[in-house]
Amino acid sequence: MILAVSALALCATSAAAQNTAAPSPAAPAAADKQSAPKPSVRHARVRKPVSPAVARVATANRAATQQPTAQAFVNAVQVYPFSDGTIYQVYTAPGAVTDIALQPGENLIAVAAGDTVRWVIGDTTSGAGADKRTHILAKPFASGLATNLVITTDRRSYHLQLTATSRTAMAALSWTYPADQLIALRRAAEQAAAAAPVSEGLTVDNLRFNYAVSGDQPAWRPLRAFDDGRQTFIEFPASIAVGEAPPLFVVGPTGEAELVNYRVRGRYYVVDRIFDAAELRLGTKKQQIVRIDRVVDGHPARKGKRA
Repeated sequence: MILAVSALALCATSAAAQNTAAPSPAAPAAADKQSAPKPSVRHARVRKPVSPAVARVATANRAATQQPTAQAFVNAVQVYPFSDGTIYQVYTAPGAVTDIALQPGENLIAVAAGDTVRWVIGDTTSGAGADKRTHILAKPFASGLATNLVITTDRRSYHLQLTATSRTAMAALSWTYPADQLIALRRAAEQAAAAAPVSEGLTVDNLRFNYAVSGDQPAWRPLRAFDDGRQTFIEFPASIAVGEAPPLFVVGPTGEAELVNYRVRGRYYVVDRIFDAAELRLGTKKQQIVRIDRVVDGHPARKGKRA
């Protein structure tokens, strides 16, 4: 009996020892789980949609920007043709000053830059009198900078985009002004036309001033009419140049009005014929009419009725 109990106790002790020494089946799995690296999670950057209005502004600015061109350089000066609303690209560099020259005789009102901390912006003048010229001087503190510049004068506004490169800078830039040149040509033509005679070959001895002006009193009412035997001339006041000019009708013997061909020379109408009666008419609802009659022996040459 005692032996049997001892044998049972020995078997139980041996089994407990085996259970304590053998690892549990779940232990390796737990160890592997702890030692395995955790997968990295990447967060995708979500780009915000660009506002349609902002996209339109960017597109318009790119389209309006004028870059320097090789054929527009006069020595080291880039010469842009000026146009309202254009953005002119200017390349600068640290340690170099870029000269922005305005039109001679143009007076500077103000200069404004987007970045006044990292850019040096100043102005000076050259010349005197009618040739006096304003110069805007620009220099960046470092490369890789960009800003805009607005220059206002007594004639126009300039819009510039300044970009700072590492070493390359534009020495100077200026503009041509096509609109001003056209105005100058037009003024020269007007002055030449005003100085030219109304008609070639006019002789004072051949002029006849026997014309009577009657009718309404508009601002454009002719001062007088005369002829040289071939052509009839109608002289208007100087205000005809700034107002609406009336068409000329020749009045026939039965009162019918016929639009006649004529040339305008300064403040004169030149008609390549002699007429007895004519009318200048202007307006629709309330028409202004001025009549011109050729007078012979103190009476109209022909009594044409008003149409």
